[in-house]
Amino acid sequence: MLTAERLRDIALELPGTEAGTAWGQPVVKVGKKSLYFWNPKYGPVFGMDFDTRDFWIECDPETFFTTDHHRYYPCVLARPDRVEEDWLRERLRESWRRNAPKKLMKATGEI
Repeated sequence: MLTAERLRDIALELPGTEAGTAWGQPVVKVGKKSLYFWNPKYGPVFGMDFDTRDFWIECDPETFFTTDHHRYYPCVLARPDRVEEDWLRERLRESWRRNAPKKLMKATGEI
């Protein structure tokens, strides 16, 4: 089962990332932006557009979901006991690309 610590370790493999906190919970940031949020009640929360969120929920509702609170935010929640590490790595990489400073992206050959 995925833990906040394991997710942090995976995210810290990305260039220029550092551990931090947001709303009192562990996150990994690139620059000043978080790659994900760990909700202590539900597990990992990943930012993405609404259409992509709805796609994941429709494809695998036992793994991906939203809540009344999160419904109006462009994000999806993933059940820690069901989410696959390959999926996590892809979402973290996407989040890194959206949030990394351009200087870091150039230095790593991303742009």
